[in-house]
Amino acid sequence: MSQSKLKQVFSYQSWVHAVSGSAGSVIAMSAFYPLDTVRSRLQLEEPERRKALSTWRVLRSLIDEEGYETLYRGLIPVLESLCISNFVYFYTFHSLKAWRGGGQSALGDLLLGSLAGVVNVLTTTPCWVVNTRLKMKGLGQQHGKRNAPVTGSDLQYEGLIDGLQYIARTEGVRGLWAGAVPSLMLVINPAIQFMVYESLKRRLTAAGNSKTPSAITFFSIGAVAKMIATVLTYPLQLVQTKLRHGNTDRSLNLPPDVDTVQMLLIILKRQGLAGLFRGLEAKLLQTVLTAALMFMAYEKIARFVTSLLLSKGGVTGVRH
Repeated sequence: MSQSKLKQVFSYQSWVHAVSGSAGSVIAMSAFYPLDTVRSRLQLEEPERRKALSTWRVLRSLIDEEGYETLYRGLIPVLESLCISNFVYFYTFHSLKAWRGGGQSALGDLLLGSLAGVVNVLTTTPCWVVNTRLKMKGLGQQHGKRNAPVTGSDLQYEGLIDGLQYIARTEGVRGLWAGAVPSLMLVINPAIQFMVYESLKRRLTAAGNSKTPSAITFFSIGAVAKMIATVLTYPLQLVQTKLRHGNTDRSLNLPPDVDTVQMLLIILKRQGLAGLFRGLEAKLLQTVLTAALMFMAYEKIARFVTSLLLSKGGVTGVRH
C-alpha cells in the first residue's frame, strides 16, 4: 500500500465518519429502544404467548405485566455495544472507500459494505451476545424454563464487561461468539443498506444539484434503504437472535448443537413461513425508524464536524 493510500485510510475523514455514525446510532437507538425490546420478545417468546398482537399491544402488555422499566432493560450495554459496533463499521467502510479510490458504484458499495460487516462481526459479536441475554432477563423465569443457566433469574451479570467475563468463564469462546455464523451471513444486511443509501444519496447530490439535501431527505432515504435490507434478510436475523439467546424456545424442541440451517428448517417445518417472519412488523418499525434517524444524525454531525475542522484550517483534505 502506497504512503498516500495509507494516509487516506487513516485520515481524519474516516474518523469523522466513524464518530458521526457511532453518535448517530446511539441517538437513534435511545429514541426507539422500546420497539427493539418488543422485536426481541416476539422473536424469542413462544408463538402462542402473544399471538396476533400488534406492536403497540405488545408494548402495552409488557408495561402491564412487567412495568415500564422492562422496555428499557439492557439499554446501557446496548448503547455501549452499538457505539463500538458502528464506529468499527463506519470506519472500516469509509477507510476501504478511501483506499479503493476512483469512482463509486452500487456493486462497489455492496462489496465494501460486506467486508466492513465481516470485520464488525468478528470484533463485536460477544457484545451482542451479552446484550441479547440482558435484554431478555426474566424471560425464562416467567415461562418456567428451569434449565437455562444464562437466562431468566439465573443471569449472573448486570453489565457488558461482567457479561463478557461470565460467558467466557462458563461457556468459553463458543458462547461468546454464539450466533456468529448467521451474523456473518447477515453482513449482507448493512451492505445492502449502505448500497441503497449511497446510491440514492449520489442521485440526490449528482452534478448540477448543488443544494445540500435536507434532514428529512436523509431520514427518508435511510428508511427506504433499511426497509429493503431488513425484509430481504429477516429470517436470518430471527435465527441470529435465537442462537444468541441460548436456544430456549421450548415450542421448537431444538437439539443442543443446532446450527443456522437446521434452525431455519425446524422453524419452517413447525411454524411455517410465518414463523420465519415472526416479529417482522416490530422489527420494521424499530429498525427503519432507528436507521432513518441514525443516518439523518450521522449526516448532520459529519457535516458539522467537517465544516468545523475546515474553518479552523488545521486539517486539509477532509471532505464528506
